[in-house]
Amino acid sequence: MIEKVLKWFEKINSIPRESDKEERISNFLVDFAKERNLEVYQDEALNVIIKKPATKGYENAPTVIIQGHMDMVCEKAQGSNHNFDEDPIAFIREGDILRADNTTLGADDGIAIAYGLALLDSNDIEHPNLEILCTTAEETTMNGALSLSKEHLKGEIVLNIDGEEEGVFLISSAGGITSLVSFDINREKCSGDLAKIVVSELKGGHSGMEINKQRANAIKLMGRILYEVKDLINIVNIKGGSKDNAIATYGEIVVASNNMKRVKEIISKISLMIKAEYEFEDPDIKIDIEDFREKRDEMFSKDLTENIIEFIYSMPYGVEYMFNNDELKGVVKASLNLGIVEEKDKEVLFTISIRSAVDSILDEIRNKIKILANRMNAKVEENSAYPSWQYSKDSNIRNIIVNTYKDFSGKEPIITAVHAGLECGILKNLIPNADIISFGPDIFRVHTPDEYCSISSVERTFEYLKKILSEIK
Repeated sequence: MIEKVLKWFEKINSIPRESDKEERISNFLVDFAKERNLEVYQDEALNVIIKKPATKGYENAPTVIIQGHMDMVCEKAQGSNHNFDEDPIAFIREGDILRADNTTLGADDGIAIAYGLALLDSNDIEHPNLEILCTTAEETTMNGALSLSKEHLKGEIVLNIDGEEEGVFLISSAGGITSLVSFDINREKCSGDLAKIVVSELKGGHSGMEINKQRANAIKLMGRILYEVKDLINIVNIKGGSKDNAIATYGEIVVASNNMKRVKEIISKISLMIKAEYEFEDPDIKIDIEDFREKRDEMFSKDLTENIIEFIYSMPYGVEYMFNNDELKGVVKASLNLGIVEEKDKEVLFTISIRSAVDSILDEIRNKIKILANRMNAKVEENSAYPSWQYSKDSNIRNIIVNTYKDFSGKEPIITAVHAGLECGILKNLIPNADIISFGPDIFRVHTPDEYCSISSVERTFEYLKKILSEIK
């Protein structure tokens, strides 16, 4: 059966399917269904739902939605001539490893689609009524899942095949929103000496998956440093961070002062303290201050300087809440990340990523930011919202998963949550009574040209998926 799965995976990978360019793969899935006389629906967002009736003895079992996304992240190694708009993804098999040729493999989430096609193409697998749901744009905006209508989905058990570690089963994911805090720039004539402060060489990391590692944030460190000298300086320019969902690794700020000698003394002292505090979590932090020789005619007003410094200094950062129940103990429940500060369109703009597995806590954090911004004479806008998939104490499919996995593998499954967004949250909003779980085979170095998967794990996970379907009666 593994060869059938790999056959369909290779077929999928012969069709370009970069995020937001899914028309060809979506049409292929529709044609696949029509060739087999299966009910199929394609919506305006190019999502595809293919339905297959239950096998004998499973006619009265609950309908199961098997869900994955058809798009992939397209990255290639330096020097590669691969054209993701036209060229198929190469398959290179090396023992148990399946990889591409200096490009992303697309196992995330092509394996899920291949599983679905293998199930639909078979005549000898026991299963309830199936709805194979293939979504678009998961790797970018999740607009595919957000565009879904419940009209064509009858199932209330959802198996999301978007995991990357065999034996790990997800039962909750974070929702999120991006908060944009902006300060109108008021300038005055520049006076005093100029210096540039640079915070660099931080580890950084993903603002969801690695926020619990207590790593430093370059923007927050800038706020802490500047707070110690705020009465002695005016900001001239400020920038830091690169992505809202990445812990900021770099920041720089140009300041003006009539007592730069004292400013340098204070910053040198606080820098040593900060480095000592992060000796283990972020040991390579560099904090430098040097004279700035370029001419500047204007600087931020004193009020604006103080408001920006106090906003950064007071802005919450990192883990806000942790789970404390038996299944999810030690998993982050809510966090926020000050990802970017930049000067843009006569404003200083801060971009903040907020995540929470509980919607009410997300609202609490949003309100904290609004209150703080209001006190500092700043404006707040919000965008890029996506819902959480909240933990449910009772889940029949989870019980089936646990018992079946123990019998199938002889191992205890790992039941946990992920502090990042999954389509499961959107599906739960769409189908409130849905009983959802997420899992998948071993896939490594996802979203990089070094991506690869374990063939044996792909096979075991498919056999396990078949076993789950046989247990749903």
